[in-house]
Amino acid sequence: MRIAQLANFVGPTSGGMKVVIDQLGAGYVAAGHERIFVSPGKQDSVVETEAGILVTVRAPRLTPQYRMIARPWRALEVLERFGPTSIEVSDKWTLSPAGRWASKRGIGSVLFSHERLSDMLTMWIRRSFGVEATVGALNRRLAKEFDAVVVTSRYAADEFADTGADLELVPLGVDLQTFHPSKGEPADDGWITLCYVGRLSHEKSPQLAVATAVELHRRGHRVRLDAYGTGPDLAELQQIAGDAPVTFHGFVDGRDAVARAFATSDISLSVCPAETFGLAVLEALACGTPVVTADRGGARELVDETSGAWGRPDPQSLADAVETLLPRLSPDLRRAARQRAERYTWQHTIDRMLDLHERLAAKEDR
Repeated sequence: MRIAQLANFVGPTSGGMKVVIDQLGAGYVAAGHERIFVSPGKQDSVVETEAGILVTVRAPRLTPQYRMIARPWRALEVLERFGPTSIEVSDKWTLSPAGRWASKRGIGSVLFSHERLSDMLTMWIRRSFGVEATVGALNRRLAKEFDAVVVTSRYAADEFADTGADLELVPLGVDLQTFHPSKGEPADDGWITLCYVGRLSHEKSPQLAVATAVELHRRGHRVRLDAYGTGPDLAELQQIAGDAPVTFHGFVDGRDAVARAFATSDISLSVCPAETFGLAVLEALACGTPVVTADRGGARELVDETSGAWGRPDPQSLADAVETLLPRLSPDLRRAARQRAERYTWQHTIDRMLDLHERLAAKEDR
């Protein structure tokens, strides 16, 4: 097979979505298939690598971190040039016409849903009125344009209810070698170290993580929060932190460094209630670090009673959840967290996606 992956909003400091695309792409190549990855860039380029053919389409910046292909037909020209047997689109905006392009040519098409738009937009514009109807109409259109829609959790699947989409539930995985308890351990200095790893932007709810640490500090606990990541909300988060022991470390370059950040923490705060999966949750668990998360969202589906705790998405409830873990902090809890993560491997995810691409190819051949 020749599989083309397309995505917007990927760059040098990208988080989860780029990890997913790269892991799947490497898996496709390792299985003997051809891979083309089309993404926005500063200029047009085509580079052949061990990970496949990497194509960038010149695109404007939307933020300091991200670009978006504003002229979708330029991405379609790339597809015409390379003639994929199936496409995998990780974008619901300007790259969605690729579904129609594939349908007209008898090529299998997959939409990989990385976000639940209804909740994400509600968090961004801070109101829900009109969002459900708008997103519902968009999802019904996407369901018609793509042969299959991949979701990573039951929470993510709910958004496509009653759209007619051919849904495939494919949980993601974690690199169990890179993210491992051997990468470090919490300091034995009398402090409880919390960590937050992710973009400092509303859709990831870093405000909740910082406010939870502040609430625990107010209650008299000797806790400190290490926040790793960049984003537009840094000044707001610094204001929320006030004089509480919160340190903002900025972007962490390299997966080993991220693994050390998790492994040297007592508890990871991954509290976004609109997360469709939660790669950071799995990465923390794989390092043996228990996780506190919100009581709804895809991340909640990854955490059980043996590996963490959860609460309503407000600082008081999440602080309560942290407090339930404090007396349980031990090597046994860290082993249980690791065991939970071991249920999720990238190879399983890759196999499921390859099976889907093969089924679509067989369908189109009939």
